[in-house]
Amino acid sequence: MEDSTYVLDANVFVEAARRYYPFDLAPPFWQSLLLHANTRVRSIDRVRHEVESGNDELASWMETHFSHACASTDEPAVTQSFAEIMTWVRSQRQFSEAAKAAFADDPDGWLVAYARAKGCVVVTHEVYNPEARKVVPIPNVCKQFNVRYVDTFAMLRDLGVRFS
Repeated sequence: MEDSTYVLDANVFVEAARRYYPFDLAPPFWQSLLLHANTRVRSIDRVRHEVESGNDELASWMETHFSHACASTDEPAVTQSFAEIMTWVRSQRQFSEAAKAAFADDPDGWLVAYARAKGCVVVTHEVYNPEARKVVPIPNVCKQFNVRYVDTFAMLRDLGVRFS
């Protein structure tokens, strides 16, 4: 995983801010993201918009400190990858029509498409679930398209982050 570039799902930011790395208790977590922003850690424009719609401390942090590290999904390689991902999702009978529609409207498919087009590793709290019906899990799509995915802790370890 050395020199991997990580692209973060919205749930990485949201869970950290609301649960285990709140801004007032764990500033080193947020500093570590900024230290590696644009080099080995980034997200995408659609995740940024989702986070910023929260209109809270996390939204403010994203807008002020991390928006520069959110890449555009408006480029041919990414849009082509997204189209291929959506073709596959729509063809899967295991997922409900509501799950397919939600996935099409959510940043998740774009996140995987960006990672696939750019050779990045997706960072998410979602887990692979071959029995999923009501949602289309990011890891299921990653597995289908040979995109690596990890959780926050694996990314932090690979980046050599230590909180002291």
